[in-house]
Amino acid sequence: MHDAHLANNVIPAAGAHGGDGAAVAAALGIAPDDMLDLSASMNPVAPDPVPILERHLRAGISRYPNPARAEAALAEVMGVDRERVLLTNGGAEAIALVAAEIGGHVVEPEFVLHPRGGGPLWRSNPHSPSGLLASGAELGGERVAVWDEAFYQLATGTWTRRDRDAVVVGSLTKLLAAPGLRVGYVLADPGLVAACRRRQPGWSVNGLVAAALEDLLATVDLAASARGVRELRAQLAAVLARHGIAARASDANWVLVDSPGLRERLAPYGVLVRDCTSFGMTGVARIAVPTADGLAQLDAALAAAEAAGPLPPGRLLGTPSDPPPERGVP
Repeated sequence: MHDAHLANNVIPAAGAHGGDGAAVAAALGIAPDDMLDLSASMNPVAPDPVPILERHLRAGISRYPNPARAEAALAEVMGVDRERVLLTNGGAEAIALVAAEIGGHVVEPEFVLHPRGGGPLWRSNPHSPSGLLASGAELGGERVAVWDEAFYQLATGTWTRRDRDAVVVGSLTKLLAAPGLRVGYVLADPGLVAACRRRQPGWSVNGLVAAALEDLLATVDLAASARGVRELRAQLAAVLARHGIAARASDANWVLVDSPGLRERLAPYGVLVRDCTSFGMTGVARIAVPTADGLAQLDAALAAAEAAGPLPPGRLLGTPSDPPPERGVP
């Protein structure tokens, strides 16, 4: 990053969600593609989805979508009955549909989109924000009725816990490293799936997903993805340790670190990490596991930030671009 960027620009405060690399890049006057956005946690070893999406582009945009074939393909790779699967417009819609049907509550801190009223217990697995897989002990013996498995495949190398008594909501866009594609799912008993389908707006799942998902799923290697995440997560911890930052234990494709102001120190050097203040975790940052190239970029940014010393006052804007949620963040 040039000195002009450091002298003349401020870093926008963290919004309600991660993935705000484009907004920070714009504030710094750099191209979005030059910002390494580690505030959003994706599969760092996913095959490039673009060639498949390009192949299906015309079919995906030239007709109204029918997700039936894509839904059947997902049920097949997951090894479940077709009637137990509903494709959704991202994990957010899956959560909204199930929450509208059965309600729910959480043990804080937890993902902001989960319901916080009366009803059964919801739990992200691996847990957001800690990144740890559920053991049961931390839940106080209460049965989890809805598992959010948005990152489960990347943590375990398997599709699901295979708990037929529980509802599962998930997000394939983390596994495919294509967040703009917006493809999630509900996995539940046929009655609940049918009820959610009735609630779902028509053509909720976009045409590109409907056309391309079967081929995208054919490229997925869960074991290789989980292995790649583990290896890169260990390398990430080693990079951080070289700069005096200890990573907390994690099973997920991110780590937490206790390092106040890390987001603001790194952003001017083209790397964005996630601030966890809205989880009630002041001074904690979440860092997504990057690619091998991303590790090198992070290493260089940490070194540059150390050499530059503390940021001057006013580097952080006082008002977030989006109001922070009351609890949790994705």
